[in-house]
Amino acid sequence: MGMLVNGRWTSDDSALRSADGRFQRSETRFRNWVTADGSPGPSGDGGFPAEPGRYHLYVSLACPWAHRTLVVRRLKKLESIVSVSIVAPVMRDEGWEFSAAFPDHLAGRSRLFEVYQAADPQVTSRVTVPVLWDKLRSTIVSNESSEIIRMLNSAFDGVGADTTVDLYPKPLRREIDAVNDMIYETVNNGVYKAGFAASQEAYEEAVHALFATLDELDRRLSRQPYLVGDRITEADWRLFTTLVRFDAVYVGHFKCNIRRITDYPALSNYLRALYQMPGIAGTVDIPHIKLHYYASHRGVNPTGIVPVGPDLDLDAPHDRDRLCAA
Repeated sequence: MGMLVNGRWTSDDSALRSADGRFQRSETRFRNWVTADGSPGPSGDGGFPAEPGRYHLYVSLACPWAHRTLVVRRLKKLESIVSVSIVAPVMRDEGWEFSAAFPDHLAGRSRLFEVYQAADPQVTSRVTVPVLWDKLRSTIVSNESSEIIRMLNSAFDGVGADTTVDLYPKPLRREIDAVNDMIYETVNNGVYKAGFAASQEAYEEAVHALFATLDELDRRLSRQPYLVGDRITEADWRLFTTLVRFDAVYVGHFKCNIRRITDYPALSNYLRALYQMPGIAGTVDIPHIKLHYYASHRGVNPTGIVPVGPDLDLDAPHDRDRLCAA
């Protein structure tokens, strides 16, 4: 994977695993906020007011963390307000790259780590997506996906975002946060803990926790249409980006193969319902996702061969309307 240390790229990623083989995700480096008036957010400095055309997202179509931001950008109708660049699907020795097909629309850089260096020439950080870039101050606002989606959800409401969409409504925030915490630890990050484990014990610990949570989520979604009752929230989209990759990638590549999502009646119907919401399918590129995981993670898949299957029919009918009407 590699990272920047004091502004210099190194391919050494040993810090991402503990001595007993467990995958450990490092803290994100940039934690500022875009707010409606530029005042400080829950963390970081102020000075980042919401303005049309000022901010730019760097994302990967393969990455579930970056995918969250594309989903919220689409739902809030921010395409003309926040521009975007997409990195190439295959991650090589110098991390995420740009190419002729996937260019850096702002500065023509060739590698994503150059964006980090432009923000801080002495930065020590993993080079991850998404990145929210401020064109005016020429710096990174944030590379924390969970906080970027909160910014996109509310900061731009006064400058053209769709105000009918609120994915983090105040009365539900405590429950949303609790659901997010559970799903992040064992599902969103759980698939990576299993896939990048370097010991049998670490792998089995992660994979059993993952499926215990999936079993519980299937039971929950058999009784209600969404994770927090009858209203769709950010918690659903944070889960969606993992679920949509699960059968195509995590079952085989990350050895998360006790069950598939298609084996869960409620989860599979829920996944199709979310995928079929207007505009969402356009944020999903399964061939791109598969190419990234299987061709990039040579420590997991040394040959780089990308499997042909599985056949997925995310446009098949779903049963969620019966719960919405209940």
